[in-house]
Amino acid sequence: MMKIALALISGALFGAGLALSGMADPMRVRAFLDLLGPWDPTLAFVMGGAMIPMAIAWAVRKRLERPFAGAAFNLPETRGLDWKLASGAVLFGIGWGLGGLCPGPAIASLALRPIHAAPFVLAMLAGMALHRLLPGGMASPIRNGASHPPPASETPRG
Repeated sequence: MMKIALALISGALFGAGLALSGMADPMRVRAFLDLLGPWDPTLAFVMGGAMIPMAIAWAVRKRLERPFAGAAFNLPETRGLDWKLASGAVLFGIGWGLGGLCPGPAIASLALRPIHAAPFVLAMLAGMALHRLLPGGMASPIRNGASHPPPASETPRG
């Protein structure tokens, strides 16, 4: 129950932050991404400001044996760059630039402008379902997930 409460509180705070910062406003996002038009640099400060608490959290994570509300950290198995990661990033950027939304802000926008966000969210969910159906979909397990045990260096002590 505690994990669900923490997830709900974290999600609500994240959504509120997206809404208050303007990240859930597709027009503001497009103005930020449009370097050739009337550029709006305000979201650069939002992203830069988000890096400070994340850097602190990442440093704290390195000192922890496990998360506060979980059995183990779920980290990617690899750190390399491959064509799937690069092409996914390109597709993500194109979609973000064209639609002015990405997954997090789209979910937050459901509370603010559901008529505008719903088509994006439905298309996103359809894409996720299609990805699971394709050969190799969801084939990149994360460490500490059900399919791989954690390396000996990352097992909890005590």
